[in-house]
Amino acid sequence: MQKKSHSPVKMSLGLMVLAFAAYISLGLPDGLLGVAWPSIRHTFSLNHDAFGALMIAFTAGYLTSSFFGGRLMAHFRLGTLLTFSTFSAAAALLAYSAAPFWWVMVTAGVAAGLGGGGIDVTLNYYVAARHGDNLMQWLHGSYGIGATIGPVIMTTAITMSGSWQSGYLAVGLVQMGLMACFLFTIPMWENSKTNPEDSQDGNQLHNSDISMKKTLMRPRVWLSISLFFIYMGVEVAFGAWSYSLLTESRGVSAKLAGYWVSSFWGIFTIGRFMAGIYTSRISRLKLVTGSLLISLFATVILTIDINNILSLAAVTVIGLAIAPVLPALISGTADRVGREYTANAIGIQIAAMGIGGAVISSLSGVIAKSISLEAIPVFMIILILVLILSNTYAVKAKKSF
Repeated sequence: MQKKSHSPVKMSLGLMVLAFAAYISLGLPDGLLGVAWPSIRHTFSLNHDAFGALMIAFTAGYLTSSFFGGRLMAHFRLGTLLTFSTFSAAAALLAYSAAPFWWVMVTAGVAAGLGGGGIDVTLNYYVAARHGDNLMQWLHGSYGIGATIGPVIMTTAITMSGSWQSGYLAVGLVQMGLMACFLFTIPMWENSKTNPEDSQDGNQLHNSDISMKKTLMRPRVWLSISLFFIYMGVEVAFGAWSYSLLTESRGVSAKLAGYWVSSFWGIFTIGRFMAGIYTSRISRLKLVTGSLLISLFATVILTIDINNILSLAAVTVIGLAIAPVLPALISGTADRVGREYTANAIGIQIAAMGIGGAVISSLSGVIAKSISLEAIPVFMIILILVLILSNTYAVKAKKSF
């Protein structure tokens, strides 16, 4: 039977602020680029499809650093990885601001991805191995803060200076400051208190004796990876296709649908901060299952389309319900795969998230074209059911395979 998630140990205020600031910085580029893209296109005389080149470059870097994150943590100090990852991300943003040619910006996108993936996997493993589920929920909630203020920063920069480059310059300089903070606190990341429960179970930060090949040979690791692939696909698909479903198929006004889909991400962030308050009181399995069941019910309401009001409300409920799932799944990695495989597994899982978000959201588009937009919620229902059953099996049957 799965244990309740352990209580968080005390984390120094300085490290907590740094961890949250780093995770906020992960959300900033998404918000910056969305607002800056029209200006970037004008500067370099690009077509809309050029956006894909930057995304491919970023994703390649992100998947590389996250996939091999476990091996990197086995050979380098945690604070060192955070320092270099933050430097890579900051240098990329500064390169964006000074890029004389489009290919320079695309090349810098690889560095941005390497830095983002490194920060993501390192902080996730650090919190999963040494601290409670509460902090994991708040850590992921802080990403939403970055994604929210990113557009504000870029809009302000363009309005005040008439230059999108100044927005990237400002954020790049801030991240350089963050990098310096990580540099000066390298020893603190190794010496912070560990959770007594982890110590009793023999959990260690680095697992250098476990190879990537050995990790990938475990069926339960692949089952755990599939959870992240599917979950992120569901999250991204809801965010990407809800607006089209509401406006093109349901006749909801563009303005109303736009505000409501925005509420999906807003309440999504709020949901994670709220979950940080109660998540230690119930088991991870109950938290994940309960959250997915609520989202399943809301998706059914969205599918049957009783009226537009209920459809709009369902989108908001889905955002609130699925918010705690990802942090809980990351915290529960050791429960599913075993502690000795946790470091490698977390890195691979995060890489799988990026692939799942791209594949499932793209597949949703194919389904919409081949059948209709109304088929997308049905597809989501199937995926949520698979998530519920797979996670329950992965936790309860982990010793059998």
